[in-house]
Amino acid sequence: MERRFRAYGQELAGLQWPGEGEPVLALHGWLDNAASFQPLAEPLGHPLVALDFAGHGHSEHRPRHQATHYVDHVRDVLAVADQLGWDRFVLVGHSMGAGVACLFAATFPERVSRLVLIEGLGPPATAADEVVPNLRKAIDQMQALPDKRKPVYADPEQAVAARLPALGGLEESSARLLCERGLEQVDGGWTWRTDARLRITSSLRLTDDQVKGFVERITAPTLLVLGNEGLGGDGRFDHRIEWLRDVRVTRLPGRHHLHMDDPLPVAAAIKAFLG
Repeated sequence: MERRFRAYGQELAGLQWPGEGEPVLALHGWLDNAASFQPLAEPLGHPLVALDFAGHGHSEHRPRHQATHYVDHVRDVLAVADQLGWDRFVLVGHSMGAGVACLFAATFPERVSRLVLIEGLGPPATAADEVVPNLRKAIDQMQALPDKRKPVYADPEQAVAARLPALGGLEESSARLLCERGLEQVDGGWTWRTDARLRITSSLRLTDDQVKGFVERITAPTLLVLGNEGLGGDGRFDHRIEWLRDVRVTRLPGRHHLHMDDPLPVAAAIKAFLG
């Protein structure tokens, strides 16, 4: 079922599935959308709401000529939880959504009963000596953005083919789900609904020490699910695992979108964790 929310003057969209037990709020990855949790919703069996982040899926974009910031998603998650009337809930995040989930769980620990991170642990970090060139690059890209145009595909099947290789690849059925919610029809064919600013370098990223400061403040018991062939398979998150107070790590066969490509083992791991 489609849902609509208001957050700081913007309309955000989402999808909702019925179930039993404690409610689950799910946060998708960069350039994905709420449909990424459709394969997981039924086998998980809990009441689940998956949010389209601003600029993704069916949610509105941030106001024009305004820089977009990663941390703004945190207050949007709070607004959505408040409108759902959920004082305490399970928070699930995939990839970028896992980063936002970590920031939220650290900042509002009283709202999160348990935290599930899929292929992500905290937001991306930038070394302190890289923050200045990073800001310059972001502003240069902002200035060049009006000259760029989104690709237009003659039919949705071309978009599905273009989506398949992303971040190590995903199954065609998974790519199709993301495209069904992520495309809009325009003159000449189909293009992505996503805000073009999402592809710009972030103006300001946290340093690894700042990420540590957030992750160490997470009090909720945490499940980290990693795909052996995904981002977590190369050990990039291993040094952050020790920052968590109470963590269970589950490694499963699969790529970055393992919760879509093969949802049953992921659902089983989450259900066992939730008890």
